[in-house]
Amino acid sequence: MKARATVVTLALCFVAAAVCLAADGFTGTWKLNEAKSKVGPGVPKNGTVVYEAAGDSVKITVEGTDSAGTATRSEWTGKFDGKDYAVTGDPTSDMRSYKKVNDSTLTFTATKDGKVTLTGRVVISADGKTRTVNITATDANGKKARGTSVYDKQ
Repeated sequence: MKARATVVTLALCFVAAAVCLAADGFTGTWKLNEAKSKVGPGVPKNGTVVYEAAGDSVKITVEGTDSAGTATRSEWTGKFDGKDYAVTGDPTSDMRSYKKVNDSTLTFTATKDGKVTLTGRVVISADGKTRTVNITATDANGKKARGTSVYDKQ
């Protein structure tokens, strides 16, 4: 009887974890809505962003173009705990950290060789259909650029 109770308890824990991940408003594929966005010069234009579970972490894949119009693809896997995790494929950063402010807001910082190259804030709308990202980028010469990107959930 104890074995059966243990199996049922474990099954319920897995179901609860799956429900929590599914309820996370960030998870899924987001496509840039150019008409609603104000991507300034010097700010990367991310056409598609995908958030997905990767074990007990989150994997974020970003595809778009850099400020020169060159195609880009980067990947980051980590936790929303404010700690730095490696990013691959992004020539402007080698580390990125995300911090969950609340159920609908993240802040993030990207660094290259220890220097901050990008900061931002991600906010999911109340209905979960829109994702707004405010970015401040700093180039190698210290020049700052700002932009707001609006994404629609696919």
